[in-house]
Amino acid sequence: MGDKANAHPGAAGRATAADHPASVRNVVLVGHSGSGKTTLVEALALTAGAVNRAGRVEDGGTVSDYDEIEHRQQRSVQLSLVPVDWDGYKINILDTPGYADFVGELRAGLRAADAALFVVSASDGVDGSTRMVWEECAAVGMPRAIVITHLESARSDFDEMTRRCAEVFGADDPDAVLPLYLPLHGAPGPDGHAPVTGLIGLLSQRLFDYSSGERKEAEPGPDQLPLIEEARDRLIEGIIAESEDETLMDRYLGGEEIDLKTLVQDLERAVARGVFFPVLAAAPAADGARQGLGTVELLELVTGGFPTPLEREAPTVTTPDGRAREVSACDPNGPLVAEVVKTASDPYVGRVSLVRVFSGTLRPDETVHVSGHGLTDRGHEDHDVDERVGALSAPFGKQQRPLTHCIAGDLACVAKLSRAETGDTLSAKDNPLLMEPWLMPDPLLPLAIQAHSKADEDKLSQGLGRLVAEDPTMRLEQNQNTHQVVLWCLGEAHADVALERLRNRYGVQVDVIPYKVSLRETFADRAAGRGRHVKQSGGHGQYAICEIEVEPLPNGSGIEFVDKVVGGAVPRQFIPSVEKGVRAQAAKGVAAGHPLNDIRITLLDGKAHSVDSSDAAFQTAGALALREAAADARIHLLEPVAEVTVMVGDDYVGAVMSDLSGRRGRVVGTEQAGGGRTLVRAEVPEIEIGRYAVDLRSLSHGTARFSRSYARHEPMPPQIAERIREQARDAS
Repeated sequence: MGDKANAHPGAAGRATAADHPASVRNVVLVGHSGSGKTTLVEALALTAGAVNRAGRVEDGGTVSDYDEIEHRQQRSVQLSLVPVDWDGYKINILDTPGYADFVGELRAGLRAADAALFVVSASDGVDGSTRMVWEECAAVGMPRAIVITHLESARSDFDEMTRRCAEVFGADDPDAVLPLYLPLHGAPGPDGHAPVTGLIGLLSQRLFDYSSGERKEAEPGPDQLPLIEEARDRLIEGIIAESEDETLMDRYLGGEEIDLKTLVQDLERAVARGVFFPVLAAAPAADGARQGLGTVELLELVTGGFPTPLEREAPTVTTPDGRAREVSACDPNGPLVAEVVKTASDPYVGRVSLVRVFSGTLRPDETVHVSGHGLTDRGHEDHDVDERVGALSAPFGKQQRPLTHCIAGDLACVAKLSRAETGDTLSAKDNPLLMEPWLMPDPLLPLAIQAHSKADEDKLSQGLGRLVAEDPTMRLEQNQNTHQVVLWCLGEAHADVALERLRNRYGVQVDVIPYKVSLRETFADRAAGRGRHVKQSGGHGQYAICEIEVEPLPNGSGIEFVDKVVGGAVPRQFIPSVEKGVRAQAAKGVAAGHPLNDIRITLLDGKAHSVDSSDAAFQTAGALALREAAADARIHLLEPVAEVTVMVGDDYVGAVMSDLSGRRGRVVGTEQAGGGRTLVRAEVPEIEIGRYAVDLRSLSHGTARFSRSYARHEPMPPQIAERIREQARDAS
């Protein structure tokens, strides 16, 4: 790590294909929007020599236009990979979006990585969503470290932010979240803010000066060492507390000086095991400088303290038909098991898949088997096909550097996998395998759309198919009841990006229309109706009369048709015609144009003509009878009710329950979920929660999550039902 004695940068540059998993590090950057993740990635690439100045790659080609960099920093909405070489290691840096709407990209990054850097702004702090991701990482034991950015801000306070990180991230053990370095400040500027010009290592007690734009090591002054004594003692005790050498603490408390090499080794082991979480500082390089403050220290933490892919337990693997398979973890010579963690469309090379190889070695131009979980509820089909792998490459901005292979533990971009989608497994064609999927967030914000023109209508289906292939957090629904095309998204920003991609990437212009919930109708009381369809207009006429009785049934009963005709008043061959007619009318509705349900229709009597009666005539008579029965009956509009479960911090329980009540919801129970959280269960009409994904995020400051599932249809309040009937009459 950067606190090692005589640390040096070593070999640096742009990454190529790795030759052994031990030389690979996969790290994902996590943090809220605006915390400085993308700026930090660029600073790390500059320090590693992958770029020779901000925005330029080593050979002078453009990483990305400056306008695009600015746009990406304002609104990063997708996972990106920047591979670099450092001291003989290949580091795959995965930059994730900070917006909650793109948590699917974040989860893909967590799946592909073996450790996480949590990026925290010194001026903004830790938001609720970042804390939730920390808890997810803790649940699976992922090693983590914390990077404090924006030290150049006049509002920054490294010591205070470190204390707050220990409170938030170290709730169980604050002494496991401690700084490895303390910032050194230069002379105050006109605004009174003293810029950070260097770092002092707490273990080595060495000074690392960045004021010249190059990291220079020096001896600290005698007035500086007393400032770090307390922090140094606490760091050493924190490291020793996690040491596998149980005698170390007694020796240290007994006054023995523990040598630096032992401390660094124990620190690295504790970080790799995910039980100690160092705090570091970082700032971008000044104009013309080669190194940003703290970037060397970060790169050495990644290579020295974060685990290799060999130390990661591979996800569960089965055959496509569900039989368990044992696969050696991260063996380049083992059976091929790789996973598509991201899918994107390139205008020049077509579909490009970012792949993490967990076992075996992936090579260009070989045929692999693609197995998919389907996710049919989200518009994704099952995959069980063979495909030929295109070129392998390492991405860097707009460029793709060709790779000869990709071994277990490494990541690469694969071209021309036309069938593979995010979450699919690649394996040998003669040994097909399937990896257990990672947790996908459920999209709960509906976006109803329709083609803007006939030309767009012809392209809409293909565009939507490609859109959901790239983004498994998006669900495509063709609602058979409302006849709407609905994209289910994670939030408003997610929806905006979907519309933008349809328009700009796939050339499909769509209009957003009001989302409809699936309402139904039913009879509130028993009613009778008579359908008379008698016409004579030359030739064969039309003659059919039927009498029916309608009565309500319990929720979920559907439609029952009962024949109680006696004496052949309605000939046997026409009774199915009456049933067909009343069912067709029930599907159209009798009050507001919504399907009629939960009723029993009994055919009691009728009349027929020996010549003029027909199947069509009795269908029409049946429909007329049902309409007449409805005209003299009370008709209830039924609305769908959802079971809603909200996981929310205790501080927001009252606000959430009050909000649910305002949505005509019924809270049916609460229970403590641990960790200062409460599970709230409620039943809420679906018409009231169309935007709940957005509103709940605002209400809870991004700390709450909810799920919903259909419970039943039940009568709508009369005043709301009447308003919907009026809208139906106006529309007709």
